[in-house]
Amino acid sequence: MLGPSPSIERSNDDGEPAGTAGSPMLDVLRGRELSDVVAVVVRWFGGTLLGAGGLVRAYGDAVAAAVDGARLVRRTELSLFDLAVSHADAGRVKAGLRAHGVSVRGVDYLDRAVIHLAGSLADLDPQVAEITSGAGRLVPAGTTWVDLAASAG
Repeated sequence: MLGPSPSIERSNDDGEPAGTAGSPMLDVLRGRELSDVVAVVVRWFGGTLLGAGGLVRAYGDAVAAAVDGARLVRRTELSLFDLAVSHADAGRVKAGLRAHGVSVRGVDYLDRAVIHLAGSLADLDPQVAEITSGAGRLVPAGTTWVDLAASAG
């Protein structure tokens, strides 16, 4: 399952009877609302025939157990912005933004200090306006994916 939606998904039974391996595995991933994940189960035949229902349970249970034991990471896409300020104001502005919980990703000292920020425009704009007394202007600089929180499966 791939993509933020997830928009791409695929399964394969790889020699097992149709619908008894890949589909149950994919159903577990869908049910847990996971994306950007691959599940692979290897089964050795030990002489006991499981039948279609047994195969479905075995493959689905194997993926569920793996997900339950995995460290899951929630990713989100954030907008990137640049904020140009004078060298004299850079330290104060950077500290003020960090104090408000803004993700400051770095500073480049060019003819002006350019502070690199990540977040949403709706959250950043009022904070930048307050800290710079309305003089600061956010310039869009792309997007990035970040890990926000991790949890046990």
